[in-house]
Amino acid sequence: MKKVLAGIFSLAILFSLGACGNSETKSADSKSADSHSHMEMNHSGSSEVPKGMKKESNPKYKTGSQVVIHAEHMEGMNGAKATVKAAYATTVYAVNYKPVTGGAEVKNHKWVVQEEIKGAGNKALKPGTKVTLEANHMEGMKGASAEIVSSKKTTVYMVDYTPANGGEKVTNHKWVTEDELSAK
Repeated sequence: MKKVLAGIFSLAILFSLGACGNSETKSADSKSADSHSHMEMNHSGSSEVPKGMKKESNPKYKTGSQVVIHAEHMEGMNGAKATVKAAYATTVYAVNYKPVTGGAEVKNHKWVVQEEIKGAGNKALKPGTKVTLEANHMEGMKGASAEIVSSKKTTVYMVDYTPANGGEKVTNHKWVTEDELSAK
């Protein structure tokens, strides 16, 4: 009887450990190098922002404003209705990076802000500059080596939204640029 109970207990542990895996996360290995999929993006996050970020004093969309997103960073984002949580004045970057967790290079990831780049200081970085990311928007991003693809000085927004194609509400999404939003 003890052997049967020990066997059942062992199987229960194995099943429990197997359930801890994230079956909804798409492996970066399954993406092509040209893919811009964000299946492993941290859909909801903390409202904390990097040190040194400055709130925009007069944003086009004020905190609490209802807006529509016109960006395709993630599936269901384009056309989604959103609520502005905060607005910051900064420089944003599209970057190519190799996840520290392995897998294919992520190309043209939008957006990483100046304050999420290690040692970036206050000067805008030029395309081609090699950097280390401190952002944690996606699995394997924090600590990854990256290359700046493009940059622009703008207002960025943290938003809450419900995907246009249905699904769970996304809270504290970082970042959407001002030109990716319109009034609801």
